Amino acid sequence: MNKDLIKNQNYLQSKEKIGYVSFHEATPEDYRRIGFKSGLEVHQQLNSKEKLFCRCPAGVLHSNEDYHAEIIRHMRPTLSEMGVYDGTALMEFKTKKEITYKIHKSTACTYDIDDTPPFPINKEALEYALEICHLCKLNIVGEVHITRKQYLDGSIPAGFQRTAILGVNGQIDLGYKKVNLIQLSIEEDSCRETMDFGHNRVYKTDRLGVPLIETVTAPELFTPQELKDAAEHIRLLNRVSGKVRVGMGAGREDVNVSCEGGTRVEIKGVSRNRWIPKLSHNEAFRQWALLSIKDILNERSSKDSWKLSYTTLNAKEFPKIREIAKQNGLPCEEIIAINLPEFKDILSHFTQPGRDFCSEISDRLKVIACIEKPNIVSSEDINTDLSPSVFKQVKEALPSNDNDAQIIIWGPKNDIQTAIETVEERCIMAFEGIPSETRRPMPDGTTLFERVLPGADRMYPDTDSVPIPLAIEYIDSLKQQEENDIDYQMSKLREWSAPKDTYTYILRNNLFKLINKVISLGYTPKFVTSVIGHRVKHIHGRNGYKKDFNFENIYNIFKYIADNNLDNELIKRIFSEIAKSGLDSAEKVLDRINFNKRNIDFSEFLTKTNKLMTTIPEYRDHKCTVNWAIGNIAPEAVGNISIAKLSTLLTSETTLS
Repeated sequence: MNKDLIKNQNYLQSKEKIGYVSFHEATPEDYRRIGFKSGLEVHQQLNSKEKLFCRCPAGVLHSNEDYHAEIIRHMRPTLSEMGVYDGTALMEFKTKKEITYKIHKSTACTYDIDDTPPFPINKEALEYALEICHLCKLNIVGEVHITRKQYLDGSIPAGFQRTAILGVNGQIDLGYKKVNLIQLSIEEDSCRETMDFGHNRVYKTDRLGVPLIETVTAPELFTPQELKDAAEHIRLLNRVSGKVRVGMGAGREDVNVSCEGGTRVEIKGVSRNRWIPKLSHNEAFRQWALLSIKDILNERSSKDSWKLSYTTLNAKEFPKIREIAKQNGLPCEEIIAINLPEFKDILSHFTQPGRDFCSEISDRLKVIACIEKPNIVSSEDINTDLSPSVFKQVKEALPSNDNDAQIIIWGPKNDIQTAIETVEERCIMAFEGIPSETRRPMPDGTTLFERVLPGADRMYPDTDSVPIPLAIEYIDSLKQQEENDIDYQMSKLREWSAPKDTYTYILRNNLFKLINKVISLGYTPKFVTSVIGHRVKHIHGRNGYKKDFNFENIYNIFKYIADNNLDNELIKRIFSEIAKSGLDSAEKVLDRINFNKRNIDFSEFLTKTNKLMTTIPEYRDHKCTVNWAIGNIAPEAVGNISIAKLSTLLTSETTLS
């Protein structure tokens, strides 16, 4: 199906019928109407020197071309201890994926590729995680039990992730509501995916095994904005600890969303908090739309009696299909026409902006049957080059009724049977409502099917690791100082009347201690937070927010001004010049702007500005005159005298006389 869906009449009607509201127009009442409910799983890498269960260095990343060896594996399902197969395992087995791991010898070892047992848990990482448990006000466990959590998409060579719960029953305060935390776990990170095409998936192992924490909230977030606020709060809380890595990929969120009558759907690996509101909005309304489809289908038929029919088409008689495949460099070894009984107007039913139910089928064909897009056209898709006569021909080749819909799929011959089974499975699911699944976030705010959502039985004890007792004295010794608590820092920023738009930058970069240090030089808190949260942020941004940005140099600039008894206004001038020139010290900047320190009387500047003002024609207003006069003497005055005080005196009635 073409990427840009032309909105046919049924698409628009179904969109209106479910009461879809665009993200920018939605109100809290709209979310109450559909029963929006959500929770978060916030993942943040810990800034330890080594990985969690081996002694390889953590945080060292390599390019896609920089590797020394490759290992190829295939995933196969096995019976669990309860004698059942995991649904995710069965789905992944259907894909017949070949998993390739690219290994760099400096960041991977035999443990990473599941050839040797784990080392004892990294004590440095464990301590960091326990310190953050304190900040989350969690009840810390008395004994750490390491478990295995199945990961069957190939992102972990062993097929499972080692993880352990460290704290339970915590809470965060968003200012306008408190949100409960279910737990905080420590676990090893997965591989970085670099390619997924057809039956081939490629990973890099440099990130594999890096320690990270997972903070899980209760499903108590009832609007997309609350979701974003909670994600931002937890991420800032982690950063305030000073124990986590920062930068692209170091923090990721799994966003769990449902609506009334629906089920939990997980949006996996959201790397930018600003994406969360739109993604969760569209996901909730996607589920609302699927519930509408469920009602329509169950009025027409029953899933127990529903069955599709299909036939193989002669490729020579359908040159347009072959042309679509050829244009996209895809194989077209076999073309299948499928009749979907009672599915009229369902395939074009709205699900997400620019996407319909046919998109749901197409996504699964890509993931499960490994048939790359474009892989489907439907009798209700008006945005194709296929003439109506093509589907008339298809209907004649199939046993079909007026209330049916038809699709055409194509791809490699070996994948067609899986594709037919996938189409049938997704259509039967439509009778049930909303499948429990993991979805991939897209930058436009929509989501794509990624895999079946694993069940609770995916976790089981790790027989390679012994329990780790935690003495009360040891737990208490890891409590951080009050100034490292994000709630304390937020209350101090409010007390200082710091501009609200500076909070995130200050907390994200862990600058609270620096600000306290600068304030101790005699500056007002509001002035310091404004300079750092606005001017320094601007300079930092111009440098691409580099991790090695020298924040300590900021203190030296403030100290230089205080030690030399210069006016505070000069600080803003210095930071502005630093942004332009890249110089890194007050002395260098002052030399560049030819600043001349003068011990002069305040009245001298007042006399100069008053004299300048007398040269201005009378038709100019007083405020404009004052600004002009001060602008003329500013280069000489800034740093030597308070411009704000001078301006106040000049605008007073006594000065005018």
